[in-house]
Amino acid sequence: MPVRAELDFEDHAFPEFITSARALAMGNAYICKVDDSWSAFYNPAGLGTVRRPQLHLANIHLEASRGLVKVLGPGPAYKIPGNFYDSFDPVEMRSMLSKNQGELAHSRVNIFPNFTVRGLTLGYLASQRNRSVINDDVANKYEVLERRDHGPVFSLSGSIFGGVLKLGISGVYLIRRDLEKNFGPTDNISIADSDYKSGKSLQLTAGSRLTLPVDLLPTFSAVLRNASDNDWDGISANGGPDKIKQTLDLGFSITPQIGDTTRLHMEINLKDLNNSYDTNAKRRAAAGVELDFKRRIFVRAGYGDGWGSGGLGVRTRSFILDLTTYAIDRSRDGFREQEDRRWVFSLSSGF
Repeated sequence: MPVRAELDFEDHAFPEFITSARALAMGNAYICKVDDSWSAFYNPAGLGTVRRPQLHLANIHLEASRGLVKVLGPGPAYKIPGNFYDSFDPVEMRSMLSKNQGELAHSRVNIFPNFTVRGLTLGYLASQRNRSVINDDVANKYEVLERRDHGPVFSLSGSIFGGVLKLGISGVYLIRRDLEKNFGPTDNISIADSDYKSGKSLQLTAGSRLTLPVDLLPTFSAVLRNASDNDWDGISANGGPDKIKQTLDLGFSITPQIGDTTRLHMEINLKDLNNSYDTNAKRRAAAGVELDFKRRIFVRAGYGDGWGSGGLGVRTRSFILDLTTYAIDRSRDGFREQEDRRWVFSLSSGF
């Protein structure tokens, strides 16, 4: 059956500027659980539960879709890293996709060096996302989508009522560059700076977390994104990127203790409560679980954007490794119409 890809960045279900492999394994239902530097993007109130200071200079997230893996797979294994690098080059990607029409190739690299202590994060984000497809239809158009984000990050949080209620705010001075372009089967791939839409914006995220001091630790969270409803400044001659919409996410979780060293965290979220992105509520619902062994080994599963997710994690004081799989729906307005499965490798190290 012919497939037409309508490429977008799934902001209705994944509104964070950079994503956590841990969160994605839990269906991206993470605004109650987050307890580390990723609080800056998921819920700044989570900084109130940071256990120890962290300085992570190496903090990298690599991601590839099933379609991209299929394209990269043929040939010697030693060529795969170079092919993954080429996935960010539209010219190289058309060559790789030419024998795989209809396959959506998605690649992402996130880098987030940061210093984090309880109540404070300072860091710098850099993120590159590329998507491309040669449509399996009469026109055979080659579609290219690219987003590059970077900018300094700060986040603060505090507690009241003995820590029962935590409040936080984070800010990112976001510098964004977006590209969306189509090419016919015989068109030369030519992309100029003037094809990009770019701009700068101070993006504030406000968050809260209420944890009741009773068995199971029931927790209620709320996160308001683009809290000041800012638009883009310093836009390019081609215009600015689409405005980042103001959205409200809600979450609830419980965390039962299982034995002396094992905990089970269960969380549900509703993204974009105000439906700013005009998306089916089934796609905005997310749920996740995490089984924690001695705060060292983690087993995760979840549901987000209509599809299942899962992953494993290992943590020490200076090292974090996460392996994750999750999926999105390729349609813009459907539900579970076509799965785009992805795999994530995330590694952080520091002090």
